[in-house]
Amino acid sequence: MTALTHDAARVNRAQGLGFALLSAASFGLSGSLARGLMDAGWTAGAATLVRVAIAAVVLTVPALLALRGRWVLLRRAAGTVIAYGAFAVAGAQLFYFFAVGHLDVGVALLIEYLSPIVVVGYLWATRGHRPGRLTLLGAVVAMSGLVLLLDLIGGAADVSLVGIGWALGAMVGASVYFVISGSTSTGLPPVTLAWGGLVVAAAILGAAAATGVLPVVFATNTVHLVPVDMPWWVAVALLGVITSAVAYVVGIAATRRLGARLGSFIALIEVLAAALFAWALVGQQPAPVQVAGAALVLAGVVLVKLGEPDDGLAGAPEPALPGTDVVPDALPAGIVDEVDLADSGLPMTDVTLERS
Repeated sequence: MTALTHDAARVNRAQGLGFALLSAASFGLSGSLARGLMDAGWTAGAATLVRVAIAAVVLTVPALLALRGRWVLLRRAAGTVIAYGAFAVAGAQLFYFFAVGHLDVGVALLIEYLSPIVVVGYLWATRGHRPGRLTLLGAVVAMSGLVLLLDLIGGAADVSLVGIGWALGAMVGASVYFVISGSTSTGLPPVTLAWGGLVVAAAILGAAAATGVLPVVFATNTVHLVPVDMPWWVAVALLGVITSAVAYVVGIAATRRLGARLGSFIALIEVLAAALFAWALVGQQPAPVQVAGAALVLAGVVLVKLGEPDDGLAGAPEPALPGTDVVPDALPAGIVDEVDLADSGLPMTDVTLERS
């Protein structure tokens, strides 16, 4: 496969950064909206289930249209889609929900957001993507900033081995998200992969709710936020459409352009976005130490970005699947060069064990 031209690679990377920031902001909004619903009588499980189910419904038509009748891609990628839904969507959210039942929220979040470190180690061990010095330095700076941003210093946090176990499960789910999102070898458009994963996750969370594993309580009370009051259904619609449907689709598109390693570190900005939304919508003003932490997170992300190779390889499209005449839709027209199918050598299986 021919390499991307330098200019095309720079455009591709710039698009990826834009998508990644939009995804982080969209995901970051979820905490404030969910908090408003919980204050109105909802349980976290109910908000999560409805959020995922609405997103799956909203993306159904766009996802099927994006396939353009290429059902063979969906069938061949069934294992990847199931893994994405089970680990990256349902697992990450459900395990985090269980973790905060035993740990402080900040501790649970810190453990879950160790996922970029896991992604770096995984790519190094399995694909030989050895991180450079700037990448490693950026990782240390970003994680130090995350500790400050989550305000874990200055008080004794509750520690539970059971809670740590659930939080580690959420970390694995987040890591799977980045690894699968960064792969284009299935040929599935981002919207189709996101939709398939959300359908699987909705089924898993629905089963957890039906069996009582996931406590679910709904309410029709008005949702009160600092700048505005809104009907419960408006908050639910925003939660499902913006913080789930949009967030997952653009997150996949971003990671396919940036690569799993860089994409996972930029996703740390989600915590910063969540803090800003919490300040604006629910009145949770950040402390000075959290502002300093946010600055360190941003500095760490910049260092990781500077440490990534700018040779057009990260985020480049993978060859078309053997036996098909399609090239993955991850990139805009004009970016993908012709592919010699006979020399592609890609297996016809999913790529789950080789996400975000």
